[in-house]
Amino acid sequence: MGLFSFFTQELAIDLGTANTIIIYNNKIVVDEPSIVAIDKETKKLVAIGEKARQMHGKTHEHIKTVRPLQDGVIADFHAAEMMIRGFIKMISPKNRLFTPALRMVVSIPSGSTEVEVRAVRDSSEHAGARDVYLIYEPMAAALGIGLDVEAPEGNMVVDIGGGTTEIAVISLAGIVCNKSIRIAGDEFTADIQEYMRNQHNIRIGERTAEEIKINVGAALPDIDNPPPDFLVKGPHQMTALPVEVPVSYQEIAHCLEKSINRIEAAVLQVLEETPPELYADVYNNGIYLAGGGALLRGLDKRLSNKHNMPVKVANDPLHAVARGAGIALKNIDKFSFLRR
Repeated sequence: MGLFSFFTQELAIDLGTANTIIIYNNKIVVDEPSIVAIDKETKKLVAIGEKARQMHGKTHEHIKTVRPLQDGVIADFHAAEMMIRGFIKMISPKNRLFTPALRMVVSIPSGSTEVEVRAVRDSSEHAGARDVYLIYEPMAAALGIGLDVEAPEGNMVVDIGGGTTEIAVISLAGIVCNKSIRIAGDEFTADIQEYMRNQHNIRIGERTAEEIKINVGAALPDIDNPPPDFLVKGPHQMTALPVEVPVSYQEIAHCLEKSINRIEAAVLQVLEETPPELYADVYNNGIYLAGGGALLRGLDKRLSNKHNMPVKVANDPLHAVARGAGIALKNIDKFSFLRR
């Protein structure tokens, strides 16, 4: 096994719409935005990850920035392959005499169609993987949170990522009932952009909307330890002159209302489909929140009030799926839910 592992590099990848996280040897070695910058003429890679994100919305005609994943699935096959390959290169030492065979566990949304699953597998293989195992995101999140997925009891996981929100009830190492909706971080960002346009007559880009979400994003108009208002600068819609507008967390809670309502409705739908015995377990254990959306201030309290159940946020919600994929990687022979 020692020699075999020397020739094989094992990676767990959380291929997210917003961020890609790679775990190697139990350590997070890559945690970068899922974005690439490509030269339009030569089709060559200019930058990936954080460097490409800094270029996003600021490029000239010869460079375009691409987010290869939309709504949790691969939208641009070529860019996705370049991105995965580029991130893997970040890990490998430059002076290696040979390239080791790659074995990967990659997370995919639970609502993926066969075509979408194949796109992830093909992109991973083109990027150099010999063995590709796929794990559904809610299952990976449950493992990453530290739940015993093989136990005969029900646990509910709500994973709010960049492109999709995954809701699943897990028992006996399988997903009993689940729902994947395309309302998540990106939708929140779009809501904020639209709100700033309509309410304050100010145009803002994706990055600024993301900053507003991080600094004053909230799910309730009344929370403990409220954040200070966030100053937004940008051009006025009518006059194109610069304006500065303070934005409060109450406004953001108001503008995200519709999207959060849809997440609540989806959670309720999954609870309705849950068999009674498992429902009792979920009621006792509570609902677990993972993914970047779990960091939205007051979201746990809001869901708890809505569904009359305890809601717990994972210790490290952003990395729960990646850590779960890492645990699955170590137990490839043991876990039957991994897809080849």
